[in-house]
Amino acid sequence: MAIERRMSRNMFQPGEVVELRQMCFTPGRLFEPGKYLVGDLPDLAFEMGLVDRLPPVRGKSAELDSNQENPEA
Repeated sequence: MAIERRMSRNMFQPGEVVELRQMCFTPGRLFEPGKYLVGDLPDLAFEMGLVDRLPPVRGKSAELDSNQENPEA
């Protein structure tokens, strides 16, 4: 028997950007693979394990992000 990967929206911060790895079909919309805010994706995407946390940003991009969060520095 295979181990089932169960996920939930609660595993992520509300404003966190995550990656949808596969297409997700809902009755009202089609979500294509890409980056989304956690709140923009349906619960189904999380329950099916289609969502991954993005890797941490490294290098110069990380420095730019930290400067934007604290513009007084």
